[in-house]
Amino acid sequence: MLQEVYRAERDSYKLDLALNGQYLLELFSFPAPPPRQTRPEAAGLRHLAFAVDDLDAAVAELAQQHIAYEPLRTDEFTGRRFTFLFDPDLLPIELYETAAALPASSPAAT
Repeated sequence: MLQEVYRAERDSYKLDLALNGQYLLELFSFPAPPPRQTRPEAAGLRHLAFAVDDLDAAVAELAQQHIAYEPLRTDEFTGRRFTFLFDPDLLPIELYETAAALPASSPAAT
């Protein structure tokens, strides 16, 4: 386990688990998730996420290919930026930038 964070504004927890220093599994709890499987906050398997070194370059490539994506956001706990796009079945896919440094207090930074 890397870290557990309580997100008061959502009344939910986020748990980060690591495997072999290469894979990260994020588990979320939500008090009342929507039943739809196509939104990131839905119950069950939420989505796949892919690490990218440069999010600006990744979304520029998406735009060049006329692939829609959500506005960029910043993870309040890691400082890393991310966005979502959707596959042909409207399942969310996340692009998560790896370039930002983790806060010194983060267990993953040690």
